[in-house]
Amino acid sequence: MKKTVFLLTFLVFACNSTPKEKDVTEEEPINVIDIEAEKEAINQLRASFQQAIKEKRYSELGQYATADMKGVSPGSTDWLEYRKQREARLGKFSYDSIIMSPEETVVVSDSVAYDYGVSKVYYTNDKGESIELEDTFLVILKKDKSDNRWKIHREVASAIVE
Repeated sequence: MKKTVFLLTFLVFACNSTPKEKDVTEEEPINVIDIEAEKEAINQLRASFQQAIKEKRYSELGQYATADMKGVSPGSTDWLEYRKQREARLGKFSYDSIIMSPEETVVVSDSVAYDYGVSKVYYTNDKGESIELEDTFLVILKKDKSDNRWKIHREVASAIVE
């Protein structure tokens, strides 16, 4: 009997002293995204970008894009004429202004979002005339981890505006 009591006591202590495994139902805390705050930051990016163009601060435009930004502009006749004139100016950026009117801004995650809408671009041609170009755009934005700011990562634009 003493052996049985000793054995039972030993088993009780042995079972209680083993490390408990982590409950598999426990979840890691979820990173909550303040969607409205992120959309406001994207709106601010867009406004600052437009203002820099209007003020002809072209050298500052790089701060609004990721280092590996890529874009595709419209291929219509009027856009091709703009590109031809830009190349004649040694490829220098030459918009007089741009008005971007987003129809949809979606924050996909804490580091990716997109902006979809239409824009009007204004430039002065080689005859001194003000030209308006329209496009539909889709811009993919990424949040830069170094400064926690949204930046343009990809842009695709079409001359078809609906």
